[in-house]
Amino acid sequence: QVQLVESGGGLVQPGGSLRLSCTASGNIFSIYTMDWYRQAPGAQRELVAAIAGSGRTSYVDSVKGRFTISRDNAKNTMYLQMNSLKREDTAVYYCYMVVSGRAYWGQGTQVTVSS
Repeated sequence: QVQLVESGGGLVQPGGSLRLSCTASGNIFSIYTMDWYRQAPGAQRELVAAIAGSGRTSYVDSVKGRFTISRDNAKNTMYLQMNSLKREDTAVYYCYMVVSGRAYWGQGTQVTVSS
């Protein structure tokens, strides 16, 4: 069994920064896909950022230049550095990983951008 544990959410003022972390634990052989999704109230869950095993990254247009996804394979952990946060970034953020060929979701962490 594999578990994903997220941390780092919270309340931040517009223009501020937060760093999210997601660590996989359990029976892990390989992790290829590592993604961050978010879901705002009344909206569909959307893919925010992705990092492949090769290290190649991709971002939704609304966060390009502000968010950075990274991974530490030795720690089975990925990160999302969020800078210049805007009110519209308010959402529950979920990590998603494909571990040993199976997909897993984190429990979600709330990010609220408000003054």
